[in-house]
Amino acid sequence: MPRVSTRRVSPVQKPEETPAARKAAVCGKPIAHSLSPFIHTAGFAATGLLDWTYTAIECAESELPDLVAGLGPEWAGLSLTMPLKETALRLASSASPQAIAVGCANTLVRQPDGTWHADNTDVIGMVQVLREAGLGVSTGRHAAKVAPPRITVLGGGGTARAALGAAAQLGAETVTVVTRRPEAREELDPVAVALGITLDGVSWDDAAGTFDADAIIATVPKGAADPLAERVTWRPGSVLFDALYDPWPTPLAAAATAHEVPVFSGLDLLLAQALSQFEQFTGLPEAPEEAMRKALGEAVQNRA
Repeated sequence: MPRVSTRRVSPVQKPEETPAARKAAVCGKPIAHSLSPFIHTAGFAATGLLDWTYTAIECAESELPDLVAGLGPEWAGLSLTMPLKETALRLASSASPQAIAVGCANTLVRQPDGTWHADNTDVIGMVQVLREAGLGVSTGRHAAKVAPPRITVLGGGGTARAALGAAAQLGAETVTVVTRRPEAREELDPVAVALGITLDGVSWDDAAGTFDADAIIATVPKGAADPLAERVTWRPGSVLFDALYDPWPTPLAAAATAHEVPVFSGLDLLLAQALSQFEQFTGLPEAPEEAMRKALGEAVQNRA
């Protein structure tokens, strides 16, 4: 288990001191569909890091240790997608509190001594998106009286772990978790303990009755939540965060939109989590969000 680190990490050296060419990549299996190279490459161009490259590497879980061990000092960092997130955390020598708490990492940043620092920017990204939607934001002199947000999470995998981390940071005390298998919910118990929240487990058959929350975060695979679209009663003022983005809109997202419920997609998460990764890879204080957002939008349009 990596040691917990709360410091802000940076790459081997500051950008202006690094060798001309630096590398980063997204790893997973399958990975050819990833839009991350478009986002990060646009970020490099917008900040003048013209010799930096960001590629996609097909990598199975069993292959990740050897891959990471073979990377040279020119590597600034890796983005990790499924099924690599738990293995990535085990490979790191240090990790952020959120990565430790949720038990998985989607980011590895190379340190000056050649070791790797792990983070989970999915948590950071979800918090950013949901705060922009008005969730968990309490201001004014009566802020202390604002009730904790009520959040429902559909699913029990790696993205659900990040959703629990985000819920905790947004001030939730109890999170309703709806899973298709009871064991999947039970596997989240250690995460809840680490985050200091309580889980209210609900079976998938009763999922439609959990949409009275302030936010519903759907983390299930493509098609799994489609039957709920016609069964849900949408509450005014709630928000849907559907972590999918292909195909889009999902039936659930379309139903929410038809009932004037704000909807955020996996593309919103993809961009938000990439901003933090970019800053950690490069050491720059702020990622060029508009350039990266534009590149993502163009990539999506070109694939349509």
